[in-house]
Amino acid sequence: MSDQGTEGLLSPYLRKKRIQAAAPHLKGRVLDFGCGSGALATLIEPDKYLGYEIDSDSIQQAQILYPKHCFTSELPESSNKFDTIVSLAVIEHISDPIEFLRILAAYLNETASSSQIVVTTPHPLFDWVHYLGAKIGLFSKSANEEHEDLLNRSKLEFVGKQARLMLISYRRFLFGANQIAIYTKGSK
Repeated sequence: MSDQGTEGLLSPYLRKKRIQAAAPHLKGRVLDFGCGSGALATLIEPDKYLGYEIDSDSIQQAQILYPKHCFTSELPESSNKFDTIVSLAVIEHISDPIEFLRILAAYLNETASSSQIVVTTPHPLFDWVHYLGAKIGLFSKSANEEHEDLLNRSKLEFVGKQARLMLISYRRFLFGANQIAIYTKGSK
């Protein structure tokens, strides 16, 4: 596996747009869950950032690119809490998105009323675009092949509720092809 944000002609552009969508929501200590090669780190002070990634090649690249920031392939200790947890273009690769959100929620800072989880994911109506784009090298072929499920707004809200999270903000971007969901602890 390698950093899928660099595979495909348009993948770096898509990564940039995901980061731009998430940027206004970054505050406090940030856990970048599925950080890839660490591109989000440029927006966060090194002492307020932790990047988690399972791909060792991506972690090595992140450590070279951002030597002052901390990156790991080990899940943080459960006592390690964050004000913002960001997971860009990851949830669609997870077989159990409810459990995934529960895991992320366990790292939220309980004392900060504004702690949140920021998730981006492709919109299912554009699955055909991702499929065709991956076939001709515009997007990451491996990322497209690893999609478990593309969630729309109602599914994002449903999995959030099941994980005891409340969807407080949702919008589509990149001409509707992508979406950003912001969750906080609690339910409606």
